[in-house]
Amino acid sequence: MDQNTYIEQAAAHFRTLLTEQLNRQERMAQGSPAKDFSRMERIVIGLIPGDGIGPILMAQARRVLEKLLADGRVDFIFPADEIANGRVELRDIEGLTIENRTAQGKAIPDEVLASIKDCDVLLKGPTETPKGGTLESANVAMRRELDLFANVRPVSVPKLGIDWTFFRENTEGEYALGSRGVEVPGMLSMDFKVTTDAGTRRIAKAAFDFARANGKTNVAIVTKANIMKKTDGMFTRICHEVAADYPEITAEDWYIDIMTANLVNPEIRSRFQVFVLPNLYGDIITDEAAQIQGGVGTAGSANTGSQYAMFEAVHGTAPRLIADGEGDYANPASILKAAELLLRHIAMADKADQLAAAMGLCTETERRVVMTGHRDGASCVQFVDYLLEKL
Repeated sequence: MDQNTYIEQAAAHFRTLLTEQLNRQERMAQGSPAKDFSRMERIVIGLIPGDGIGPILMAQARRVLEKLLADGRVDFIFPADEIANGRVELRDIEGLTIENRTAQGKAIPDEVLASIKDCDVLLKGPTETPKGGTLESANVAMRRELDLFANVRPVSVPKLGIDWTFFRENTEGEYALGSRGVEVPGMLSMDFKVTTDAGTRRIAKAAFDFARANGKTNVAIVTKANIMKKTDGMFTRICHEVAADYPEITAEDWYIDIMTANLVNPEIRSRFQVFVLPNLYGDIITDEAAQIQGGVGTAGSANTGSQYAMFEAVHGTAPRLIADGEGDYANPASILKAAELLLRHIAMADKADQLAAAMGLCTETERRVVMTGHRDGASCVQFVDYLLEKL
């Protein structure tokens, strides 16, 4: 094809993308009320194993949830066993595997998406995203399909004075259209970045609401607005408009490059509390923060919207562990942290506190069973056996 043909095709493609995003902006602006889990008579928790070490970890996470939900020590409204009395169902969601997704050519096959939408909240293991090609990330697709606009990651290292909570916008930025760019073979490729008014307002409000509810006094707005003047410039401006409704909270602008340095600077990092930032920057900097906490294998992630929420391990599928026959030694800390966040989201903070206390005892205070991620340490099953003793 000649150059003009490529330009005409790209223009038509961009018109489609722009129309979709304008329609999406209008839907978001209308809003929808969030579920109140404390008043729900039945909650369906979908369990998605994923790929690689995912099924190994999910089997153990299920054991922990079953134990916690059968323990009614601190539930004043419903009878003791949440599963037996029918208030909570743990439902296995099959089919979100790289093999099935590749065979069907869909990030989330239709029948899997239907099963997911029949749940209220999800606990998800890692899923593989192939390099190159056109198969979209399952996570990106799920965030879009369920409108999981807020990726919330807490990072806590008390001995270093670190108590951070990151609010990453989850449905826009570079990732929203990352598989829908244009290419002129042998000459150039272009991808697109999107920032909307409604999308930015809701993530900013989530961050400032959290800060107010938890007695925080500082929110860092992290962008590269000096370079990305339209998208990041809009993100910054709207965050400050939202901040005006929270006069007791200081809103500060930071560029993403200097913030990555700040997080490893002991002279300044303890002053930060809450962060709000676009999608790509949030993805990168939260992994850095997790590494400071002890590695991405120790961090959980919450992806929330008004109708659905998905909680996941933040590490990958660990293909090397599987290839080396050491998958059974994978550390379940991340998926268990995600389970803790899930329990808090569905108004079971008492059970989340139980899990957090037991994890602290097993990984920091007592440490009778130690995992190394290899055969010279405990297996995933052995660690969870130990954890269950402490619940």
